[in-house]
Amino acid sequence: MPDYKLAASLEEHEDDVRGVAFPQPNLVLSASRDATVRVWKLIGENLPHYDCSISSHGSSFINAVAYCPPIKGFADGLIVSGGKDTVIEVREPGREPDQNAEALLLGHAHNVCALDVDPSGAYVVSGSWDSSARVWRMGRWECDALLEGHQGSVWAVLAYDRDTIITGCADQIIRVFSSTGKLLNTIKGSTDVVRALCRVPSNHPSRAEFASAGNDGIIRLWKLGGKQIAELHGHENFIYSLANLPSGELASSGEDRTVRIWSDGDCIQTITHPAISVWSVAASPNGDIVTGASDKKVRVFSRSQDRQAALEVIQAFEESVKSSAIPKQQVGDVQKEKLPGPDFLQQKSGTKEGQVIMIREDNGSIGAYQWSRGAQSWMSVGTVVDAVGSSGKKTDYLGKDYDYVFDVDIEDGKPPLKLPYNLSQNPYEAATKFIQDNELPMTYLDQVANFITTNTQGASLGQASQDPASSDPLGTESRYRPGESTAAPPTSSLPTSRPKVLPQTAYLSIKTANLGTIRKKIGELNEQMANEGFRDVTLDPSQIAIIDAMIKSLEQRTAATPTTDDALKQGVNVVVHMIKTWPASPQVPALDLLRLLAAATPDTALYRSADGNTIVDVLEESKVFEDPDRPNHIMLAARAFSNLFETSQGQRLADESFGKTRSLVAASKNSLNRNLIIAITTLYLNYAVLLTSSSHSSQPESMDRGQTLMDDLTGIIRSTTDSEAIYRGLVAAGTLLGLGEELQLAAKEIYDLEGALKKAEQTVKEPRVKGIVAEIRGLVD
Repeated sequence: MPDYKLAASLEEHEDDVRGVAFPQPNLVLSASRDATVRVWKLIGENLPHYDCSISSHGSSFINAVAYCPPIKGFADGLIVSGGKDTVIEVREPGREPDQNAEALLLGHAHNVCALDVDPSGAYVVSGSWDSSARVWRMGRWECDALLEGHQGSVWAVLAYDRDTIITGCADQIIRVFSSTGKLLNTIKGSTDVVRALCRVPSNHPSRAEFASAGNDGIIRLWKLGGKQIAELHGHENFIYSLANLPSGELASSGEDRTVRIWSDGDCIQTITHPAISVWSVAASPNGDIVTGASDKKVRVFSRSQDRQAALEVIQAFEESVKSSAIPKQQVGDVQKEKLPGPDFLQQKSGTKEGQVIMIREDNGSIGAYQWSRGAQSWMSVGTVVDAVGSSGKKTDYLGKDYDYVFDVDIEDGKPPLKLPYNLSQNPYEAATKFIQDNELPMTYLDQVANFITTNTQGASLGQASQDPASSDPLGTESRYRPGESTAAPPTSSLPTSRPKVLPQTAYLSIKTANLGTIRKKIGELNEQMANEGFRDVTLDPSQIAIIDAMIKSLEQRTAATPTTDDALKQGVNVVVHMIKTWPASPQVPALDLLRLLAAATPDTALYRSADGNTIVDVLEESKVFEDPDRPNHIMLAARAFSNLFETSQGQRLADESFGKTRSLVAASKNSLNRNLIIAITTLYLNYAVLLTSSSHSSQPESMDRGQTLMDDLTGIIRSTTDSEAIYRGLVAAGTLLGLGEELQLAAKEIYDLEGALKKAEQTVKEPRVKGIVAEIRGLVD
């Protein structure tokens, strides 16, 4: 087989490219930390050229992308993507980013880091930091099965066939499930976090059925029954991605800057990238491969000379690899005086594909060279450099050398725990291991990882420092280097026990939105109603202008402190007009705007109609809560009630309208729509915060209201299966217990709180639910 060579370098992303897919020879998909999914269409085969368009533009990092082949109703297939905002988006390839997605799959409680689609297009499977995987049936757009039992983040998922799903987890275990959620097999044997899975081609000589890889840098070949067939060694750091090729070969990518091609157990080609990480690799049906890397680029490689780039483009890529800087921490302790000189490259051949050696160059620098079996020569892959501010000194801990060994104080009067860390490590992985080794709660994860980041003055080589608060465990932060300033004293203090959640003291709100889509939908519906004979209630040009001004103001203030201005105040009046006069079906964008206005301005709570009606009265009279077949309408109205708590005026209105508000939403408390149940439990949680605040806890009506909410909440916790709704319900119930012994006794003896806690434990296996249940029991026992 000829070697792969560069076919195209696709340079539109503005941050790390975290996921790629190559479903058709003329179609590439990519997902990035710049919050976009891009579609690349081949428009010129000779000297390949790709046209780029944005398929999706989210609000945060997008980590994974997958493609669903054509199914009924979707002749062009579907693009599935997910990331930090926990939402999985399903979208047709030709749809513009400001158009509505075909579906938004909601259920995960944390970052979505893995996606795969069944080859027949029957379902998509997702993996998340919330320690779960979920199965979603195409066309139904709801969670069909929850794959539970994981004791850490689910980094990899594989829709092996129509009936079988495989997951890879941070707990080092591979699990095989049926597509209905039944655990079929547990496979142990990995020595570190499992990050990647792929089918092994049926024509592979090993007869293995799937492959796994992860932090130990080893590719393992398995039978579904759990028998390990082989191990493939060659990578020198984390492996992030695996792909199978039509030729029967495998491809892998990782933190050692390489993509490696494997044939019959041997690495036959190593493609080094001028980047720190190669996050993802995928194969096309014609055998070409695509990669996504930390240098923001998507690259296509081909074995076919007809599909390769011009010679000067290939040479420029190779030169960029040669000129790249390799942090010293990635290659270990190098003693320059003992290294061979350049003559070694002519005198000695490599022993295997991808072997790396260090050479003391004539100018005194250290060069890294990699053996190419195809070229039968050593290829320059960069220059080894010291990280800025690094002393180069190592600290011994338990027989191993580390760049840092931090002292972490857990409890006064007890010796600190040791937290070893190397600069080449991912801070989140080091933090996870520290927590597991010392049997600490996983709730400390962000705190420990951010401590590592702060005390190593983290910055990626050649990039600006990142805000630790926005870091993610697989982002550019996985390669921290000391900065120029002196690190803080290496000591951290953690609480003596699991951080308590109860009582909740902050109000929750839901303020994210695609305002461009809302505005477009209003225009379409307004025109549609005019054509259908509702011209008397359509918006006139002056009202449309008010909507535009209001949306512009909301775009500037969605995440800011609530305020008042004329655009928002006038916007409230127009939105109320739409809710009061428009037919039920097209009310959704108006209800969505009301939700945003409730959080953005006190004028929403201060609104009064000519006959003195409040926003709560308007929603009651609109009968939005009376149609159970429109759960999205009810959900948006409930979210609007929740967002009222963002302003003091809204809190006052919510307080004054408690009976009416609770009565309106309680009618839907047994709904099977998870978004609606989450909206209701969020509202109840906000009421719990209000009732237990210093200004309300002593008021006589607070006890009666607390018991009413406790009755509803225990019922919701017993009836729903959604983990987020259960968690919010538990936090609300636990916070209400702060009203005193009378409510605690009623919770135990009247509302069967213990029965609700047991049901929550049985339904949700997440550590956060286990923790909050323990806190509640501590309050009532």
